[in-house]
Amino acid sequence: MEESEFKQLFLKTVHNRDNPYHPLVWINGEPEIGPGTYIGGFSEVNAKGARVVIGRDCDIASFVAINVADSHRRCIGLAEANDNRDIRNGDCVFIGSHCAILGGAVIGHHSVVAAGTVVRAGVIPPFSLVLADGVKPGYYRAEYEAKHGPWQGDDSP
Repeated sequence: MEESEFKQLFLKTVHNRDNPYHPLVWINGEPEIGPGTYIGGFSEVNAKGARVVIGRDCDIASFVAINVADSHRRCIGLAEANDNRDIRNGDCVFIGSHCAILGGAVIGHHSVVAAGTVVRAGVIPPFSLVLADGVKPGYYRAEYEAKHGPWQGDDSP
């Protein structure tokens, strides 16, 4: 069996489609993913029902879920449909292993999301360090500016 034939059979077996990242990255819907972005194996980007924008040169580790859909209210009989909300990651964002980025989250450019963190709806400013127990806004700004000079770009997340 040729490698390409095996790959197509494998993707069909695991209900996945080919993508430029890894055969074990699940891409659902049509997310907008910038150039130079890496997505590790066993990660999921679910953009079905809402918009996902991931900037350029991001590093998304393995076992990350970026998911616009929240089904808990539908599942327990309190809603008729999933609650789908947009997600936006700025440029140069690092997301550590075993993170969940939930609908409504906006992560500013040059931010780091530590491993194991759940990012809920809300806006995280650029250059932030996001930990499982909170956000340190602008944590990396001084170090970045010491190396590269004053930030000249847009500071909107």
